[in-house]
Amino acid sequence: MIVTNQSEASNMIMKHNVKRRTRKLPSMAKKQQQMVPRTWGIIIRSSFHSLIALLIAGLIVSAVYLTQNSGQPVDVRTPEAEKSGNGRCNLFSGKWVFDNTSYPLYKEKECTFMSNQLACEKFGRKDLKYQNWRWQPHHCDLPRFNATALLERLRNKRLMFVGDSLNRGQWVSMVCLVDSAIPPKLKYMHTNGSLNIFKAIEYNASIEFYWAPLLVESNSDDPLNHRVPDRIVRVQAIEKHARHWTDADILVFNSYLWWRRSYLKVLWGSFDNPNGIYKEVEMPRVYEMALKTWADWLEVHVNRTKTQLFFVSISPTHQSAEEWGGDTNQNCYNETEPIMKDGHHGRDTGPEMMNVVDNILGELKAKDLNVQMINITQLTEYRREGHPSIYRMQWDALSEEQLSNPSSYSDCIHWCLPGVPDVWNELLYAYIFNQY
Repeated sequence: MIVTNQSEASNMIMKHNVKRRTRKLPSMAKKQQQMVPRTWGIIIRSSFHSLIALLIAGLIVSAVYLTQNSGQPVDVRTPEAEKSGNGRCNLFSGKWVFDNTSYPLYKEKECTFMSNQLACEKFGRKDLKYQNWRWQPHHCDLPRFNATALLERLRNKRLMFVGDSLNRGQWVSMVCLVDSAIPPKLKYMHTNGSLNIFKAIEYNASIEFYWAPLLVESNSDDPLNHRVPDRIVRVQAIEKHARHWTDADILVFNSYLWWRRSYLKVLWGSFDNPNGIYKEVEMPRVYEMALKTWADWLEVHVNRTKTQLFFVSISPTHQSAEEWGGDTNQNCYNETEPIMKDGHHGRDTGPEMMNVVDNILGELKAKDLNVQMINITQLTEYRREGHPSIYRMQWDALSEEQLSNPSSYSDCIHWCLPGVPDVWNELLYAYIFNQY
């Protein structure tokens, strides 16, 4: 072997000496030499895994702690939901589960601003199981409603429900859901005509309801005296109502119940002008005309960077027990259990009306204005037992004939509270926080 320089020679000598020393090590020393790195490797790996476990545990505890103390909701998506691609779950597809541990979310008697139209226990209902049903989506869980988190989100903001008495029921539900989180002296209710305002003073937050059952102007706009035999709408007039919505941060609309007829009389002109033109327009064309006016107003006036927009779908009625195999001429009266048949669909929730809404919302989305549908229809179809039935304040004296036939005056349209509208608000809550 030829050595080219002194440095290379020195390196060769050092390697030779190392080899010689290694050959002279006793066998026991050799084993110890081999065991040291192996033992330390095990210790290091074990410590590493322990450290990772501690870090994960710490993160979980911290998350729970922060959630409880900051009032922020927890992401409740499951692995099954994650498999959908975008990780989101269809909250509207699921089943009702009886849960008398977690529900109701509040007590009827403890809600300061409960409505007598919805206070079924107060007006004599003994079977209270309607309060204990929880909506369970198929592939995830609804986030637990956190009143403090919602109020914090609403700090210096307005959440406004706009529509008919079903939307008013959802508004009352929302007020009851946050009521217990606010000290008595730091909240109040104020009514001014069609506008009802619940104020959380500490948060400078308001939860409001505006009576506009057809969204556009109509002869049914009086919040108290709106039962008129000949219903008339001005399908191109909305500003009278909409000026109250302009500055709202979250708007929740609904409008369906008052359109449930074959046709509606439309007025071109003013209610104060005797020379107006009247024409009867069939459904769902007149509904489409009104929603187009509503959509045009949103497109022009809504601040896209500020306002969240929602439209609540059809709230089913249970006027005919025949739909679920009950007796002829009966309705929701005396019903105590939900309908358990998967996919049950009643006659009063025809798809043509919701198709109109879908098309209008699709057109708005194409114009970069997103109105999120809160699709309560199918999940609410099952809740035949959740209506007030006869257990509410009766605004008019009942006749002997009515008293002898409770089904004849049963309310199978609105909903007892606590009850179904609380779930609508849990869905709304999930969308407000984008937790789905």
